[in-house]
Amino acid sequence: MTQSPPEAAARTGKIACHLIGAPVDTGQRRPGCLMGPAAYRVAGIAGMLADLGHQVTDRGDVALPPLREVTCPNPAVHSLAETVGWTEALSAAGRAALAEGGFPIFLGGDHSLSLGSVAGVAAHAQAVGRPLFLLWLDAHSDYHTPLTTKSGNLHGTPVAYIAGRPGFDAFPPFPAPLPTGNISLYGIRSVDPAEHAALQEGEIDINDMRVLDEFGIVAPLREFLDVVKSRNGLLHVSLDVDFLDPSIAPAVGTTVPGGTTFREAHLVMELLHESGLVTSLDLVELNPFLDERGRTARLMVDLVASLMGRKVFDRPTRAFV
Repeated sequence: MTQSPPEAAARTGKIACHLIGAPVDTGQRRPGCLMGPAAYRVAGIAGMLADLGHQVTDRGDVALPPLREVTCPNPAVHSLAETVGWTEALSAAGRAALAEGGFPIFLGGDHSLSLGSVAGVAAHAQAVGRPLFLLWLDAHSDYHTPLTTKSGNLHGTPVAYIAGRPGFDAFPPFPAPLPTGNISLYGIRSVDPAEHAALQEGEIDINDMRVLDEFGIVAPLREFLDVVKSRNGLLHVSLDVDFLDPSIAPAVGTTVPGGTTFREAHLVMELLHESGLVTSLDLVELNPFLDERGRTARLMVDLVASLMGRKVFDRPTRAFV
């Protein structure tokens, strides 16, 4: 069984973490997400990773390339050229980090950044001949296409792009679209009718909050991770701030009540760490303008710490004052 460099490093407890800033603000209409990468750095993500014994390389923020002319039949869609540009740039950055044996952590930025981050990871997975799996930790399914979205906000389309749904003619073809059975939507609680209808057609692993309330946090996640392990897969995790309940994570423009609690979210991260399967990570939708003295940014960094090996008894005391 061939292991990728991040997995091999995980056996020694040291991972080469590559921080990739994605100051993307064009996938939705509420400004502020472009400040996300800076907020994560101020919240100490690099120092935390180093304290856990990992190697850290901050690759800086990805820059938006020169824009090319693109069109979409849906007049509601906005910022299409910018989103396509970010997709191309972030795909290249993610693939480069993985090719160097790194564990890319994309610091966002709204969720449209995953159009590019996952494309780069998928290209790498295809190059090394291993299946890619996606764990989508989010309040929303993000299964619209540019043709079905009514809001025109392209942060609601990444999962559809990743799954190879039609309607993304303006974007680079997604490398090796994921079979729907390789995708798990975990924690969702806000799905539009058009998305709901499309989701019924595939085999996406849908664990909405009703499922998690009924069966618990652990069992559905372990079932998905068992599939990833049995297939020798690479696992990309995309963590949206609105996966968390807004009472503990207010710094997001798409709040939906009823999200995961502090301990539930940490348990998810701890289980992911113990699996040893995660090879890349998105941190998305942090809007520092909406935060309370950095509360959400610090919580997201603490969640990354649990994913990267911090134990419950190692957690420092926090005071949000």
